[in-house]
Amino acid sequence: MGRHTYTAGAAVTTVAVLFAGTGAAQASGRQPERPTERQIRELFDRWNAALATLDANRVADLYAPDAVLLPTVSAEIRKTRAARVDYFRHFLENKPVGRIQERVINILNRTSAIDTGLYEFTLTDKHGHRSKVDARYTFVYKLRGGRWLIINHHSSKVPMD
Repeated sequence: MGRHTYTAGAAVTTVAVLFAGTGAAQASGRQPERPTERQIRELFDRWNAALATLDANRVADLYAPDAVLLPTVSAEIRKTRAARVDYFRHFLENKPVGRIQERVINILNRTSAIDTGLYEFTLTDKHGHRSKVDARYTFVYKLRGGRWLIINHHSSKVPMD
């Protein structure tokens, strides 16, 4: 698979427009349409755009209340909103910018999908020094209340060979 670069830019607007009708379909009793791979890809853009705000609460808003986060740079399983906010508060200190390197998307049904693969974070410390972290990831998304939310997110550093 090729390399794809994703930035925060207009991703939030794009995702909002793509998913705007989903809640209306559920409210009217109609089944939501099966999501496209593009729609699921853009959920990462939404998440990456939230990281760019450097607001841990904005990032945590993308997770379901019962979501599980197994983060890249912490051994603690984050099972509550408070625990996820705590993790992102520290992670965001390094101004992370994510970039997908390779991915596989599995659309399970109309209300759930998995995006898994490899991503790279560029981190900038308080002194302006940059570093890169290559990691494996899995996002499991579920459509709840008309919104696509992360219900499981696992991220781990790529092991050195």
